[in-house]
Amino acid sequence: MRLPNLTAIKTRIGRAALGFDAWVNASMFEGGRSSGEAYERFRERMAVFAFRGWKRFVLDLTSEAATIGTAGALLVLFLAQSAFNLTSEQGWLKEQDLAVTFLDRYGNEVGRRGIKHDDSLKLDDFPELMIKALLSTEDRRFYEHWGIDPIGTARALVSNSSGKGGTQGGSTLTQQLAKNLFLSNERSIERKINEAFLAFWLENHLSKNEILKLYLDRAYMGGGTFGAVAAADYYFGKRLQDVTLAEAAMLAGLFKAPTKYSPNVNLPAARGRAVDVLHNMVEAGFVTEGQIQTALRNPATPVVRAKDVTADYYLDWAFTEVKRLADAGKLRNDRVLTVKTALDIRIQKSADQAVENVLRRFGDSYNVDEAGVVIADPDGGVRAMVGGADYGESQFNRAVDALRQPGSSFKPYVYAAALSSGLFKPDTVVTDSPVCVGNWCPQNYGRSYSGRQPMWLAVAKSVNTIPIKISIALGKGLGITNEWKAAKAGRDKITETAKAMGVLSPLPDTVSMPIGADDITVLDQASGFAVFANGGRYARAFAATEIRNSSGEVIYRRSDEPAPQVLSTKVAADMNFMLNKVVEEGTARKAQIEGWKVAGKTGTTNNYRDAWFVGYTGALVGAVWYGNDDHGTTNKMTGGSLPAMTWHEIMEPAHQGIEIKPLPGLNDKAKPAPVAQAVPGLAPVNMTASAAGKLSKRSFEVMSSINGLFRSIESGPAAAKSDSAKVLKSGAVRPDQARPPGLAPIDVAQGGRFETP
Repeated sequence: MRLPNLTAIKTRIGRAALGFDAWVNASMFEGGRSSGEAYERFRERMAVFAFRGWKRFVLDLTSEAATIGTAGALLVLFLAQSAFNLTSEQGWLKEQDLAVTFLDRYGNEVGRRGIKHDDSLKLDDFPELMIKALLSTEDRRFYEHWGIDPIGTARALVSNSSGKGGTQGGSTLTQQLAKNLFLSNERSIERKINEAFLAFWLENHLSKNEILKLYLDRAYMGGGTFGAVAAADYYFGKRLQDVTLAEAAMLAGLFKAPTKYSPNVNLPAARGRAVDVLHNMVEAGFVTEGQIQTALRNPATPVVRAKDVTADYYLDWAFTEVKRLADAGKLRNDRVLTVKTALDIRIQKSADQAVENVLRRFGDSYNVDEAGVVIADPDGGVRAMVGGADYGESQFNRAVDALRQPGSSFKPYVYAAALSSGLFKPDTVVTDSPVCVGNWCPQNYGRSYSGRQPMWLAVAKSVNTIPIKISIALGKGLGITNEWKAAKAGRDKITETAKAMGVLSPLPDTVSMPIGADDITVLDQASGFAVFANGGRYARAFAATEIRNSSGEVIYRRSDEPAPQVLSTKVAADMNFMLNKVVEEGTARKAQIEGWKVAGKTGTTNNYRDAWFVGYTGALVGAVWYGNDDHGTTNKMTGGSLPAMTWHEIMEPAHQGIEIKPLPGLNDKAKPAPVAQAVPGLAPVNMTASAAGKLSKRSFEVMSSINGLFRSIESGPAAAKSDSAKVLKSGAVRPDQARPPGLAPIDVAQGGRFETP
């Protein structure tokens, strides 16, 4: 095949390029010529509009103004974006801080939390003297300007530069309200720009009277008070409608500098400021010189404010609960509230006194500084709370916010899970013998084991090995054969039970969790044990029973509907039987109350860092904790010592004069017998016997003592108590076992004793 001539191809390409270049040049030339002709025609036509002299000056000035104005408008629009974004949120007109007055269960006021704020007074009911005092000092042209007052600003600049003493602000009431509603006190150009735009915005959305009313209600007045109504009550102990001219002047002087001129902080400065306000009222023409003479001769005097005697820790916690309800939208948009609580001042004072007395008498000898107490009804209504030894020294609430290891006081959740599984009953025979989960092997107090015994006795003696074996048996009851995995599944069931009973603490999975290794709060313990006291129903702690807004309208009332059943009545009754043994025959005998059936559980963690007693009757539930903030060890303090003693000192007077309420299950005459039962999945874990099928010597002694115990129960309570003391007796030396690998952060995981019988 013959190839094309390359020279001919190059020639053609060159000619095409030259043709394209010629076309471009011709087009540009023609375009330029056409444009020039068009411009000449335009210039000839526009020549008729040419101006000379003053007309040209006006035209140029107008043109420049239009250009600058357009640029300025764009700049203003840009600057206004941040201010207008603040108004885009719904409910901007509502106060974002709560003002709460708390009542006890009988309707008596016991304290306040949040801002001291009251917006219940209508503007027409405000005293004329108060409004005149405010306007004469803060914004005399309030009803004339449109949010920003150039005349007032100029007057303030002149006054401030004259050096006559004192200063005047240039901000209008509308600007100050804009700052109160939307902005902070930051001194910056951005804040002042936003303030100006927001003032315009408010003037276009609210009437003058609405702006004035909002300012009178929202301005900070010092002493934690917001608004003139609350300030009159706080400083003078009277209604705003009843203030005198001198008092109105002193209140008006607080709006701009409430801290500087607070009469409770600096009375001479407050009175000096009030004199300035009185003279401003004369200058503005609101009063005459003669009318202010009485006020000048008799200046206002604030009331003496002594420290309110309130349940401080309780009210702090209750205020947090109210804020949660508000955040959840259950209180509508009301912010000034009156909250009726479950607080019982009689029990609260008893709890405060008991903790104070116990720490004063025994704090040094036991080397313990702090305590936490929660007393509640079986339905969860908290009657009293102590969050520490001294609220004045520390407002940290150890009853609500401190996470501490519960030790053996956690074991009732384990036994509740065991009973709920159907694998165990109170009389199920379990064996206290060595057990290991991986390389961790817990031991009892004194490194001894008590062999076979009914489960209720293991609860009373606070045996450590049994809860671990129960966790394994629960997992095997689910069909898991691997012992490690079975223990894990069993712990999951225990956690599930504790959470269902109201424990809100995290409860991370650790091998030692069944004997109290995970941290928990005092409030959680009170909630959890209340389930036993009320027959198995959920009983999460609460403070508020009824909430009213500033108009007295009920906007929230706690439901009277029965709480969900989280434990069967049978399980709750069996737990009450076993935990009653702890008080009557076990580690918490100091908690007994004459005439009442008491149930509960003590708890003592490794190195004696924490000591607990959580107990209850048919009427009240109480959780008591003692320890140190630095987690330092105490001087061998156990749950059966100071915690049980404190519980008794609180509960004994609290139970006087009230109707006896029995605990579910404790009135049954049938007593469980120590008969061995076969428990699926448990035999490989806790059934130990000699190769010949005989009991060990120690087990035989225990079983003989148990038989004697039941014989003594039939013959009389005194004999029962004597024999039970023999059964429960154990050593008094705490083992010093090395901490297993991987469990260093958890003291309780040492496998040492958690209880002193």
